[in-house]
Amino acid sequence: MASSLSIPFARSPRATAPNEPSRMTGSPSNVGTLLDILDLETLEINLFRGRTASPDGGRVFGGQVVAQALVAARRTVEADRIAHSLHGYFLLGGDPRVPIIYDVDRIRDGRSFTTRRVVAIQHGQAIFTMAVSFQIEESGLFHQGTMPEVPLPEDLPSDEVWRERLLARFPRAARADWMSLRPLEVKPTTLDPAYLGAPGTRPSMWVRARDPLPDDLPTHQAVLAYASDLSLLQAALLPHGKSVFDPDLQVASLDHALWFHRRFRADEWLLYVQESPAAFAGRGFCRGELFTRDGLLVASAAQEGLMRPVTPR
Repeated sequence: MASSLSIPFARSPRATAPNEPSRMTGSPSNVGTLLDILDLETLEINLFRGRTASPDGGRVFGGQVVAQALVAARRTVEADRIAHSLHGYFLLGGDPRVPIIYDVDRIRDGRSFTTRRVVAIQHGQAIFTMAVSFQIEESGLFHQGTMPEVPLPEDLPSDEVWRERLLARFPRAARADWMSLRPLEVKPTTLDPAYLGAPGTRPSMWVRARDPLPDDLPTHQAVLAYASDLSLLQAALLPHGKSVFDPDLQVASLDHALWFHRRFRADEWLLYVQESPAAFAGRGFCRGELFTRDGLLVASAAQEGLMRPVTPR
C-alpha cells in the first residue's frame, strides 16, 4: 500500500509574481502556475482531477497531459519507487475548458517494479492513455552515448531574443499556444533556417524551469515530462524544410514515450538533442536525448506524430 497519495508540489518562493491574476489564461506563465496544474485533486482512491492553464480555447498541451498522468500514477505508488519509463497514446484533443479526470489502474506491485495504467477522460471519453513503470533504486552496469558539442546556454541569445526572431520568421506562431510565455526557459542552439536547425542536422535546445523547483525527484520528472513534448516533432519536419507553424500541414502528437535513466534537476540546464530516423504515411518518428551540461544522459524520449498535408484556409 502506498505510503502517501500525494507528492509535494510546493511553490518556489520566486515562482509567482505579486500581481499574478487568479484566473489562469494562456499557457502556464511561470513555474508556480505549472506546479499548481500538476498538483492534482484527489477525488477517490485511484481517481484524480487536473486543470489546464488554457481555459480560453485551443487544445490542451500534450506535455501537460503526460505530466499530469505521471503525477496521478506516482500518487498510487510507494515512495521508494522511482518512475523509469512511460508510454502514452494521444487519442483525442484535450478540451481546455473542462477538467481532466485521471483514472489509475494498479496493474502490478512487484518486489522491484510497479506498473500503473492511467486513462485521462473528458466528456465521458478517453483522450489519453499511458502505462508507467516504477522501480526501486538499484546499482548495475553503466554506459551512455556522447553529448554533441554545442554552444553553452550562456553563450546563446536570451529566451526573449530567439522568440522575437522566431516570430519574425513565422508570424503564424504568434497565434499558437506554444509561443505563449511558458514556465520553461528555452535556448535553441541554432535558428537557421527553421527554428531548431537545418536539414541534415540534429536539432537541439537547452531547457530548464525558469525558477527553482522543490527538491523531490517526482516534481522534476513531471516537469521534464511536460517539457519533453515541446518540440520533438519538429525534428521530423526539418528534412523537408517545414515547420510546425506551416499552414499547409496538420501536425499533432500521436504517441509519446519517455525513459528516465538517472536523477537530475529540471531547474538546471538540460540539452535536448533530437533526430528523426523516418517519416512515412503522414507520420514522422522522432527520438530525443536529454543531457546535463556535464554530458550525463538523464532521459530519452520517442514520439510519432501526424504530419498530414492540408490545403491552407
